[in-house]
Amino acid sequence: MDTRASTVDGVVTRSARRTPDRVALRFADRSWTYRELDDAVTRAAGFLAELGIAAGDRVATYGRNSDAYALAFLGCARLGAVHVPINYALTGEELGYLLEQSGSRLLLVDPALAAPVDALPTQPKQVVPLRDAPGSLLDRAREGAIPELTTTVADTDLVQLLYTSGTTSRPKGAMMTHRGLVHEYVSGVHALAMSEDDRPLHAMPLYHSAGMQLFLMPYLMVGATNTVVEAPDVPEVLRRIEADGIGAIFLAPTVWVPLVNHADFGTRDLSSLRKAFYGASIMPVPVLNRLREALPALGVYNCFGQSEIGPLATVLQPEEHDERPDSCGRPVLFVELRVVDDDGRDVEPGGTGEVVYRSPQLCEGYWDKPEETAEAFRDGWFHSGDLVRIDAQGYITVVDRIKDVINTGGVLVASREVEDVLYTHEAVAEVAVVGVPDERWIEAVAAFVVLRGEATEEDLIAHARRHLAGFKTPKQVHVVDELPRNQSGKLLKRVLRDQLPS
Repeated sequence: MDTRASTVDGVVTRSARRTPDRVALRFADRSWTYRELDDAVTRAAGFLAELGIAAGDRVATYGRNSDAYALAFLGCARLGAVHVPINYALTGEELGYLLEQSGSRLLLVDPALAAPVDALPTQPKQVVPLRDAPGSLLDRAREGAIPELTTTVADTDLVQLLYTSGTTSRPKGAMMTHRGLVHEYVSGVHALAMSEDDRPLHAMPLYHSAGMQLFLMPYLMVGATNTVVEAPDVPEVLRRIEADGIGAIFLAPTVWVPLVNHADFGTRDLSSLRKAFYGASIMPVPVLNRLREALPALGVYNCFGQSEIGPLATVLQPEEHDERPDSCGRPVLFVELRVVDDDGRDVEPGGTGEVVYRSPQLCEGYWDKPEETAEAFRDGWFHSGDLVRIDAQGYITVVDRIKDVINTGGVLVASREVEDVLYTHEAVAEVAVVGVPDERWIEAVAAFVVLRGEATEEDLIAHARRHLAGFKTPKQVHVVDELPRNQSGKLLKRVLRDQLPS
């Protein structure tokens, strides 16, 4: 290996050399010191090599959170293979698409998730259990001789295909290098004031860039003791915070909302919690206020970005929440951003435009999608597709995804603005606004609402009309039991559009 290289797996090696006997990772009844974890990563890499995996080969992982999941990613990194994390909620065509599009030579799978794999019409080239079965990657990583690896890994090599959530189209595999992700780790450590003493709990899915690349890996970089749980089960999360003295946790707002509203929130001793991170979707202000009132010593961080940038681009610091509660902050250490109009010119402070980036954290492009890559990387900047407002101090506030802006009668309406108004109705728990085809107006504003109290569709339209111009007021309101989201909590508006009558 190049003596100047900084690889993803090298993050663990350096922590193991600094604090070999500190506990690095806990999952279920298993515990790994940094020395043990680093040795296990090498064994995992050796096992993958025995299976015929070589540098540059893609290895897909289909499993829930576990220590084995982290070992699969790190083992791929040490071998020079490319890790392909797959959302464990995907089945059928969606699962098959990712395996085929990535060209994965091996699928590591939790035995509990074997049925969707067995049901695929085209079977993966090779399937090996990730854990909880004889011959699993976990078994081979836990014990045995430490193999001598012969591969040379450069920090410019690909290490992961981070597939976009596919909220509007087929997922695209963002090609992440070791160099890009390590820069993102440093940005996260700096912006989120990560410390070896934080005692973080990891409950959000590790297949997602936030769970793995923004929280677990940076915390391994600083030498913290990390507790991993299989899923963000609210009562279990609250119990673990109390029992283990957890000091830091990242949750999507879709988990923070039921956690703050859960009966155990008021009875558990959560005083150890010092840092609360959120991102991926809107955090309702009442929930944020209750969280901060209940835990006055808590520092709350809003994290914003996307998979293509590793995923962290901006952070709103705890002390900034009072003045700018709707902002997602300013760019992190290794990110430069601009907000531009349709002609690529910087908008004035207070103006709205697309946020574009330059950063060593950025992906190399999209796997086997040259046209989409060229479209995203143009004029010397990466075009995010996010519509934001920027102020004179450089703070940005997300207005909408560009694809979610509604063109009604030739006038553009940001769905986020309509959603914010509907959230102020006391009976509204969740809301999503989309554009629907309309013969007269091209598109009409439609709202999907989850209620927590009594309200009719007419009540909600009247409420919106009191606060919005007529063209922004929803023409339709659909009351639903829940909004469709992916496992990271991101709203799937394309699913809502598909549900509407044609």
